[in-house]
Amino acid sequence: MRVAIIGGGGLVGSCAGFALQCGGIVSELDLIDVNGDLVKGHTLDLLHGASLAADQRIRNSGYEVIPHCDLVIITAGLRRKPDESRLDLINRNTQLFLTILDQVKAAGLSQEAVVLVVSNPVDILTYVAAHKLGLSWSRVMGLGTVLDTARFRSLIAEAMSLPATQVSATILGEHGDSMVPIWSHAQIAGMPLSHYPGWSTQLGDQLFQRTRGGGAEAIKLKGGAGFAVGLSIREVVHAVALDSKRILPVSSVIQGAYGIRDVALSVPTIVGRSGVVAQLQLELSPRETSALQSSARVLRETINQVIAANPDAAAATASRPASPSPAASKAVSTSGRGMVRVTMGGSGR
Repeated sequence: MRVAIIGGGGLVGSCAGFALQCGGIVSELDLIDVNGDLVKGHTLDLLHGASLAADQRIRNSGYEVIPHCDLVIITAGLRRKPDESRLDLINRNTQLFLTILDQVKAAGLSQEAVVLVVSNPVDILTYVAAHKLGLSWSRVMGLGTVLDTARFRSLIAEAMSLPATQVSATILGEHGDSMVPIWSHAQIAGMPLSHYPGWSTQLGDQLFQRTRGGGAEAIKLKGGAGFAVGLSIREVVHAVALDSKRILPVSSVIQGAYGIRDVALSVPTIVGRSGVVAQLQLELSPRETSALQSSARVLRETINQVIAANPDAAAATASRPASPSPAASKAVSTSGRGMVRVTMGGSGR
């Protein structure tokens, strides 16, 4: 698989490149950035380690490689300030992002390619990209709460002195202030987290607050997240490259799950070679479902504000009707959990 990283000269893009190099799954990496010297430096650094990692072709490139790429990752964007929410970034980042999308389209993006949006505010920009690029909505994803979920699990493991890989806990909704912790499904080694010795609701609330503030904390301490977001990107890219059908909380345009429509946010999603294979509607507690719907309303209000303030964004989102794409739906029975509704990724536009 050939992967392009737009913003490959930045902290997030370069960390993603290094994570993908260490993963050894993708065959080709193209780093694209407006800062020519910086992206050349990162490319050279990666090349110097190639003999210790995997047999991959690594290049610093331009948009001319886009037609040949199977997956395009967009990490470019203006950095969030320490006291700035991700949603506040929309006023500074939308125009830059639209310019990038124009360049991607002009280069000749393949209709079979998958696009992964990482730039913040990721849910808003994923929605814009899904409308602007002309691909099936199932082929446009945002990193969503994959990073938040990784932070959440790691912090729980640290607090409980447990191996991080044995913690299963998920964040859904917005990658931002209205994110939703899914306590009803949280587990340690297959056992309910709520029953684990030493666990308490108070500890859980503290760890969730640290998770929600994790991005701002990283900015304050070191200028921004890099390593963890790079690994989170790798998780999604490998699911696509290997067609592994992994369930990940990526962001995509929702058309009915949990009573939510015409907004991009994170729900449990099966990810494979075509991008979004299915959106899972797992049984949540009434409180979690309500919080997820509230998160969607926050994002919808922000989308409306963006459209009102930015004529280019308004034109981009108006160019593709906000209606459900053709999709097949089916109910899947899960042992002990009732019914799970699965919305299959459609091929319509």
